[in-house]
Amino acid sequence: MEKLSFGQKAVGIHFTPSSKTEVDICKQRFADAIDEMNDLRTKSTSQEQKRLCSVAITELQTAQMWAVKSFTWTD
Repeated sequence: MEKLSFGQKAVGIHFTPSSKTEVDICKQRFADAIDEMNDLRTKSTSQEQKRLCSVAITELQTAQMWAVKSFTWTD
């Protein structure tokens, strides 16, 4: 099994019950953004910058969940 990045774990990259390609693509895009913030957080020596990265990661996870919901919405 492949080693997942922090972002891929954070978005649950392999959990896509709908099996929609759009969901997979969306999750990967958010995972990439989360990985970028996590890399910056890891490299930073500023506690405030680390905090800001953590907030951004949380907000990206929230946005990803809403985005997936929009792709799977049915009337």
